[in-house]
Amino acid sequence: MHFDLSEEQRLLKDTVERFVAREYGFERRRTIIESEEGISRDIWSQLAELGLLALPFAEGDGGLGGGPVEMMVVGEAFGRALLVEPWFASVVLAGSVLRSAASPLQREAWLPGLIAGTQFATLAHFEPGSRYETARVTAQARTIAGGHVLSGAKSGVPHAHVADHILVSARHTDADDDVQGISLFAVPRDAEGLVLRSHATHDGQRAADLQLHEVVLPKCALIGPLGGALPIIEHALDRGIAALCAFAVGTMSALYEATLEHVKTRQQFGVPIGKFQALQHRMAEMLMHLEHARSMLLLATARAEIVDTALRQCTLSAAKAVIGQCARFVGQQAVQLHGGMGVTDELIVSHHFKSLTVFNLQLGDSEHHLARVSDALLRESALAA
Repeated sequence: MHFDLSEEQRLLKDTVERFVAREYGFERRRTIIESEEGISRDIWSQLAELGLLALPFAEGDGGLGGGPVEMMVVGEAFGRALLVEPWFASVVLAGSVLRSAASPLQREAWLPGLIAGTQFATLAHFEPGSRYETARVTAQARTIAGGHVLSGAKSGVPHAHVADHILVSARHTDADDDVQGISLFAVPRDAEGLVLRSHATHDGQRAADLQLHEVVLPKCALIGPLGGALPIIEHALDRGIAALCAFAVGTMSALYEATLEHVKTRQQFGVPIGKFQALQHRMAEMLMHLEHARSMLLLATARAEIVDTALRQCTLSAAKAVIGQCARFVGQQAVQLHGGMGVTDELIVSHHFKSLTVFNLQLGDSEHHLARVSDALLRESALAA
């Protein structure tokens, strides 16, 4: 099986890599993180000019009609640069929901701003205590004359502090883990009754915890079918896992290269430490884990859009679990090989390590996804018996 990129995909890869190398150096990133919003709207506008924000959207909606491979290429490049702008939140997660479920009028109203980089959106689904279980939603929605009322809490919503629209999941039924009865609503960030508490994440990005106190919304705020949003959310999260895996592999690649350069130049006992056989073995093992992660990324990319939900989720869970394990190994070895410098804020190695640590927790850690794969295999065995 061949995994070569097409000519257009290679051009995309070169364009993104040149851009981040030129405009998104380590010091520039540190300045952005320390800014009030924690993002650069100038960088975001440049990404829009390059068409990177339009990539996954249909041409009829003003997008470029890109697929999973194009998103993988962009995600890897962003991972190498440790991009902190809301590509994952606005383009991948919220964008997936809108292109899958938004009505023509909603797409016409919201997508031009997202594609042009003048607006942001994010998905608020997970709640305190939900522990990655997508059907566990306690936020309540009730229908009133002329609209809907939302109450509840959401946690760890990426880049909610800058989002113009927050796509909030809530249920109309009493059962907290019923797969039916979950709906999605577009909530403006300045809606009365919505309280945001923003905080920095371990890798320097921003997220927020939300409290919804009787937030009144018009009928047009409903996205997709009433009570039938869970499949839409789960597909968006699957696309999010694929994007996160690409980001992590890009980060691991940059971390491996930085470590390789370090062992070639760092001298001990009058020779580069890369001359020592024990450290050569460590570098070889890091490369093996990196290539293992890359192979799982290709598998995840190939199945990110398949219709078979069970197979898609099982594959993406396997990829997330394996890449999470590989990321942990590569990150820990890189820090060890850099010695005490590996954990200092002044060295980019520590920032790569933090990014990989957060990756292993986002949208489910390795243990959670291993359990999902195990459950899927047990179900298949029971059906075959």
